Amino acid sequence: MSEPIDLLIEPRWLIPVEPHGVVLEDHAVAVSAGNIVDILPAKEALGRYQPAQRATLPQQVLIPGLVNLHTHAAMALLRGIADDLPLMDWLKTRIWPAEAKHVSAAFVRDGTLLACAEMLRGGITCFNDMYFFPEAAAEAAQSLGMRAVLGMVIIEFPTAYATDADDYISKGLAVRDRLRGEPLISFCMAPHAPYTVADKTFERIATLSAQLDLPIHVHLHETSGEIGQSLAQHGTRPLDRLQRLGLLGPGLIGVHAVHLDEPEIALLAENNCAVAHCPTSNMKLASGAAPIAKLSKQGVRIGLGTDGAASNNRLDLFQEMRHAGLLAKVSSGDAAVLNAHELLRMATLGGASAVGLDDRIGSIQAGKAADVCAIRLDALETSPCFDPASHLVYTAGREHVTHVWVNGVLQVENGLLRGCDTARLLDTVNLWQNKLTA
Repeated sequence: MSEPIDLLIEPRWLIPVEPHGVVLEDHAVAVSAGNIVDILPAKEALGRYQPAQRATLPQQVLIPGLVNLHTHAAMALLRGIADDLPLMDWLKTRIWPAEAKHVSAAFVRDGTLLACAEMLRGGITCFNDMYFFPEAAAEAAQSLGMRAVLGMVIIEFPTAYATDADDYISKGLAVRDRLRGEPLISFCMAPHAPYTVADKTFERIATLSAQLDLPIHVHLHETSGEIGQSLAQHGTRPLDRLQRLGLLGPGLIGVHAVHLDEPEIALLAENNCAVAHCPTSNMKLASGAAPIAKLSKQGVRIGLGTDGAASNNRLDLFQEMRHAGLLAKVSSGDAAVLNAHELLRMATLGGASAVGLDDRIGSIQAGKAADVCAIRLDALETSPCFDPASHLVYTAGREHVTHVWVNGVLQVENGLLRGCDTARLLDTVNLWQNKLTA
């Protein structure tokens, strides 16, 4: 007698990510109560299971939902507002003034809603955020059924959100307490950067991270100027300073990590830290090329991030996989470094591991949440397809995503968002553009 289940997904190819390097053909994924219950040959599936719904995807490859390890989602409303500037000029002359004038709970809710719509359509099912008013970001993510890791952002100077570091921490913890029972929402500590956070605050963050088992999500070694400033003010490089203050460990997510020397790469590896690699943003802001090949060889956990749409200007992990691979090859002089399976792992399980969710998402395995997406590979520009893993990195793009499930719930069908009034969202975005322009 067949077992009733909620959903049976039947793609042409399936790349589970774990085990590594595997491509299955003509297999099915059985889903019930939001979880994956089985992966088995398609010809056996209907004999074993009785699905309430079937998704037959004869020209698609099914992969785990992509995990955006670093973004500032609400900054989607600032997309293109300040381009072709170096990082500190970009921040000080354009971004921070615009934020000071316009950022509010409504700005964050609407901007995050725009970002979530873009990310979901591109196969991203989970994002790790760093921005103000995290409760408003949670509202937006929940309205579209997206998984979010919300950063409790911490800086020393006042904004519309909080007055000082203690106020940021207090407000962040209060939001975490209110939303702890939400199945798609989790949290991390998010000190902005070593150049905006004091030693005393970092020490408190290290204590809270250990007590509450929360990752620490921080910009780190993004520019050479940041390192020079740290040497002048603290007499040491930023990573060494964080080690001295007790922040290095499995919960640390170092964002960008562009300017690292050999001992620092070894230090990250020894402490089992993670790196959020944002190759497009690093190139666009001329920050440099992170030593990802060396980090990977040393065993450092790596995930991929888009950064915010104000510095990218896309929230597109297909682009990040491609750029990460090409940049690693050209900077190392080794065409064989970081193959397609390694890059796909960074975009899925690597990000999930960094935020402590690898027991729930990041690979297609029985017992994990059904966060998966399907990509069609039979278009003119994706034909012929000899290797679906290679195609995902070097050929296909987010425009080829057809279906996305989060926690077993279909959120994108045939490339269209379900449960989102796109016309209304665009009207809201246009209103914000008028305010920002004025």
